[in-house]
Amino acid sequence: MNNNQQIIPMLAYEDGIAAMNWLCDVFGFVENMRMTNDAGRLTHGELKMGNSLVMLAEPTPHYQSPAHHAQNCEIVAKWSTVPYIINGVLVYVDDVEQHYATAKNKGATILTDLEYGYPGTRYRAADVEGQRWMFMQIEKD
Repeated sequence: MNNNQQIIPMLAYEDGIAAMNWLCDVFGFVENMRMTNDAGRLTHGELKMGNSLVMLAEPTPHYQSPAHHAQNCEIVAKWSTVPYIINGVLVYVDDVEQHYATAKNKGATILTDLEYGYPGTRYRAADVEGQRWMFMQIEKD
C-alpha cells in the first residue's frame, strides 16, 4: 500500500464476495484485491475509491451481518431504526447527488435523503448486509 491513508476500515461480511460485487456495482468502488480460501470464502478483499481503501472479509461462518443480527436480536433491531451512522464508514465523493441517485436506483437502502449544509451535502445508506455508509461532498468555499 503506497498512499497517505492512515486509517483503513476493515468490515466483516457473511458473503464477502457478494458484498464486494455489490459495493462495486452500487456504491462505485473498484476492486483492488480478492483472496479466497479453498472453500471459496473471502479471506481478504480490498476496494478502492479514489486513493482510499477499505478492506473486507468473511471472518467466520458464525458471523452475522448487521441486517441479519437485527432480525435475531430485539435490541439491535431497535437501535437499527435510527437512520444515522452507529458504526460505519464516511466516504467523500465528487458528485454526491449523482452517487445518491445511482445507489438508490441500484437498490441501496437509503437511510436519509440528501441533506444540504455544513460541512457538505450528504446522505446515509446501508449496503446489502446492513453495513452503514455516509457519502458526502464537501462544500466549496
